Amino acid sequence: MILIPAIDIKGGRCVRLFQGRLDRVSVYSDNPVEMAVRWKEEGASWLHVVDIDGAVEGRPVNADSICSIIQAFDGHVEVGGGIRDLKTIEAYVEMGAGRVILGTIAQRSPSFVKEACRAFPGVIAVGIDAKDGLVAVEGWRKVTGERAVDLAKKLEDAGVSVIIYTDISRDGTMEGPNLKAISSMVEAISIPVIASGGVSSIEDVRRLASIVGLEGVIIGKALYSGAFTLKEALEALKEKVGGGD
Repeated sequence: MILIPAIDIKGGRCVRLFQGRLDRVSVYSDNPVEMAVRWKEEGASWLHVVDIDGAVEGRPVNADSICSIIQAFDGHVEVGGGIRDLKTIEAYVEMGAGRVILGTIAQRSPSFVKEACRAFPGVIAVGIDAKDGLVAVEGWRKVTGERAVDLAKKLEDAGVSVIIYTDISRDGTMEGPNLKAISSMVEAISIPVIASGGVSSIEDVRRLASIVGLEGVIIGKALYSGAFTLKEALEALKEKVGGGD
C-alpha cells in the first residue's frame, strides 16, 4: 500500500480543510514547494496535490504553484481541482503530472471520462468524494443524490487508472478513516482504490493496510499536525509486510 502526502493549495498556500469547509481552513505553509521537497525527503514516492480554489471555480487557479511542485518533487504527482476539459488535462500532463484527477466532471459526464481515458491512457484518475455515501461535487459544496459506489461502477469500463475515494465527514477531522465504506468501495469495483480522509494515527495506517486490495492512502492533517511522521508510517508498513507486528 502506497502512502501519499496531500498538498492542498488555496491562495497559493498549503492548507488543510475541516470536512471540506472553506470557512475552516488551517494554513500550514506559505510555500507548497518546500512542503513537497520535505515529503520527498521523508520517503514519499507520490504526492496528492489539489487546487482548492480551482475545485470551487471550475478552472485551474494555482497551476503555477502546481507546476513548481512537479518540477521540484523527484517522484510522481497526481493533480486535481477544477479539471473540466481535455485542454487542462493536457496542460498538466505536459507539466509532468503522473495522474490527473477528474472530480465534478466525472459525476456529471461519465462519457467525458471515457474520452479523457482514450486521449490520455493510464493517466486519468477519478476522485469520488462522498458525504453519507452520496457523491459531492464543486469543491464539496453540493451533494448529489448519486451513491459513490454506483458512480464507481459506472466507470468500470472507462479506462480509469484509479479511484480516489474520500469520506468528507472524516476529512481533516483526525477521527479515523471510514473503514467500512472504504472496504465496500474496494470490494465493489475492479478499479484500484486509494482512500482519503480521517487518518489520525499509525494504527489507522495499519488498519487500512489490512484492507485487501487497497492501493494506497492519502494522508494530510495527521502529517501536518505532527501526529506521526511519514517515515514512521512507512516503517510501520514495512513491519506489517514483514510480519513484524
